[in-house]
Amino acid sequence: MTLGNVSSVTEFILLGLTQKLELQLPLFFLFLGIYVVSVVGNLGLIVLIVLNPHLHTPMYYFLFNLSFTDLCYSSVITPRMLVGFVKQNIISHAECMTQLFFFCFFIIDECYILTAMAYDRYAAICKPLLYQVTMSHQVCHLMIVAVYVMGFVGAMSHTGSVLNMTFCDGNIINHYMCDIPPLRKLSCTSTSSNELVVFIFVGVNVIIPTLTLFVSYTLILSNILNIHSAEGRSKAFSTCGSHVAAVSLFFGAVAFMYFKPSSAPVDEEKICTIFYTIVGPMLNPFIYSIRNKDVHIALRKILKRILLPK
Repeated sequence: MTLGNVSSVTEFILLGLTQKLELQLPLFFLFLGIYVVSVVGNLGLIVLIVLNPHLHTPMYYFLFNLSFTDLCYSSVITPRMLVGFVKQNIISHAECMTQLFFFCFFIIDECYILTAMAYDRYAAICKPLLYQVTMSHQVCHLMIVAVYVMGFVGAMSHTGSVLNMTFCDGNIINHYMCDIPPLRKLSCTSTSSNELVVFIFVGVNVIIPTLTLFVSYTLILSNILNIHSAEGRSKAFSTCGSHVAAVSLFFGAVAFMYFKPSSAPVDEEKICTIFYTIVGPMLNPFIYSIRNKDVHIALRKILKRILLPK
């Protein structure tokens, strides 16, 4: 990573979600509640998958990594956001770049984990006889390694391009987090190279997963419609429905955020990022567990073991 930054700015001020004083306390408790639910939900799902051998399958291996990613990147964003509701939110240049790096790392990871989960469902529904070979332990591990490598490369590229920006005097970020668009507005030098990096990496990390998801679910839908058993169709739709809901929420918000016109209001940016940085990680554990019989059975076993020890 080339560091050509000669910025005179050593710290930034995050303006937060809103400047209206009467909303600060209600919003603090609202987002604190969302964060607690997100941590408990994702951590609970991680523990449940680890402790139940019945859930040691490719589908839950990817769900484990999704919950881990959601837990991490909501923890990168929300605590710093909560600070802004109770006092002036000052963040050093180094802390800002660190937050940006981990935000990019985990958000890119989520793109590819969701894609891997779609491929897993395609293999399970469309190629059931080859499923054990197609989604072997080795293949699953390699897919997850590739996910984290893509996240690391993308995060390094985005953070490196921002580090090359020069911030002369302006240090007030009109946002609740260190994200690329609000930082770009503070730069007193050309941001064309940063815009190119964003265009390439966001394009790759959104378009490739989206195409993979579209093809996977087109083939899955075609296969489901050919299932003669109503029970079989219902089970297949139930299995995929939760994933489609999570994918739609995440990719819809990300695509709107990074492919919108540059003239779009800042408040729209803030609201949009809330959906995939804060609301999404809270909803995912519920989306994947409410109608999931395997998770219900595993949860009952754990509770029985805790409440009725031998």
